Amino acid sequence: MTDTDAFEEHRRLLFGTAYRMLGSVADAEDVVQDAWLSWNRTDRAAVEHPKAYLVRTVTNLSLNRLTSAQAVREAYVGPWLPEPLLTSPDIAEEAERADTVSMAVLVVLETLTPTERAVFMLREVFGYSYAEIAETLGRSEASVRQCAHRAREHVRARRPRFTAGPAEQREIAEKFREACAGGDLAAVLALLAPDVVSWSDGGGVVTAARRPLYGPDHVARWFLGVLAKPRVRGVEMRPADINGEPGLLLVSGGVNAGALTFEAVDGRITALRLTVNPQKLRGIQGVQ
Repeated sequence: MTDTDAFEEHRRLLFGTAYRMLGSVADAEDVVQDAWLSWNRTDRAAVEHPKAYLVRTVTNLSLNRLTSAQAVREAYVGPWLPEPLLTSPDIAEEAERADTVSMAVLVVLETLTPTERAVFMLREVFGYSYAEIAETLGRSEASVRQCAHRAREHVRARRPRFTAGPAEQREIAEKFREACAGGDLAAVLALLAPDVVSWSDGGGVVTAARRPLYGPDHVARWFLGVLAKPRVRGVEMRPADINGEPGLLLVSGGVNAGALTFEAVDGRITALRLTVNPQKLRGIQGVQ
């Protein structure tokens, strides 16, 4: 196997590692490129396990970016959401890892410290041993175990439970699309749980709610109000798999201009996350 083959063999893993760490398609692609440049400068004859070496490189590059990104996110206009990623059966991650790239889980991972996020990802998503993680992060195995426990408990307490399966979620997304397309307030309200919350990320570039919206009436009226605006009337909602789950693309003039993901329980939507900041849409410009 050539050096290029070794890197390309693990490219998808490296991107998935960086994306879960950073919640940004653009940053993940930059990290993979930086890892490639580092790989080219490395004496490959001295690398016994290329996969482990490359994952360690990407993890540490991601940690460096996370540290600098925190200040940027603190100054972000409105809610900050991870960048959506368009997925499909032929490019999605393995089924057992799919939920760890969902928008809901990525939002939870944002609440971890950078080190906790790295440990959780390497341990819970990719199944690395504590010893391997300790070597990757340059920490003791005991500290990695403690960090893993904190991160696991934190995620377990905050990640969605009893969410709808793919078929049910796809059906709910389609009903929501039809209700919005028809401007049917009653139909939208019927799909929303009493404790529904909606976040929209426009980053100050595109008009979006700058605070979370709570309750069916606020959420439904806001969505229908936005869709009724003259400059938005030509926007279509199209079904798509986004971050490994059924969602909706907002399409304007043939261009994907936004992504909407859902959480649903017992047939009703409990959370909606809408990303329309054009600077965060690189990951949905693929095949529809």
